[in-house]
Amino acid sequence: MAAIHFLVFVALTVLSLSLLLPVARANSEGDALYALRRSLSDPDKVLQSWDPNLVNPCTWFHVTCNQDNCVTRVVLSDACKSHTYHGYHLARDLGNSNLSGHLVPELGKLEHLQYLELYKNKIQGSIPVELGNLKSLISLDLYNNNISGRIPPSLGNLKSLVFLRLNDNQLNGPIPKSLASISTLKVVDVSNNNLCGPIPTTGSFEHIPLNNFENNPRLEGPELQGLASYDTNCS
Repeated sequence: MAAIHFLVFVALTVLSLSLLLPVARANSEGDALYALRRSLSDPDKVLQSWDPNLVNPCTWFHVTCNQDNCVTRVVLSDACKSHTYHGYHLARDLGNSNLSGHLVPELGKLEHLQYLELYKNKIQGSIPVELGNLKSLISLDLYNNNISGRIPPSLGNLKSLVFLRLNDNQLNGPIPKSLASISTLKVVDVSNNNLCGPIPTTGSFEHIPLNNFENNPRLEGPELQGLASYDTNCS
């Protein structure tokens, strides 16, 4: 009889843990998103539904989760449309967010995130190196903001990335060569910044059109393999 009671106890313990783990994960992701909310000025109250007292962030506006209640999409942009690019569904669901402030390193904890779209706002500061932890990320759209600093080389760890649009910001420094190793990368746009150094021409950058790099006065043109040092005159 004691053995039966022990087995029942073990079974109930395992069941309890299986129920609690998704809640704990959802709370962790909610904490990460709430850290973003706290860092942003939101005069139009588009983030009003981001309530940290809820069980998970899957009921928040502009947040999408999968069937396991893991956050897969955060869309805070000024466009209201939905379209498809080479089989990838790209949703846009928010009009003129008018958000300012800065990005937070806690975003790197959203391990199932596939779409981070915060374009056409007034976001300042740098791109957190922790975004390189988002191994499931397909689309990183931060264009048309006031983001400064360097493009983190850690973004080269995003081996599922297809879309990288950082244009129309105030980014400086070189284009990280690590980005060229992302075999899935199809769209790169870093135009209208203050980047410097040569433009990578290998790997995924081989077919990126040059006009996606225009209006960076300090860029030195396409990288000449074996003839030019990658970091020449770039700081």
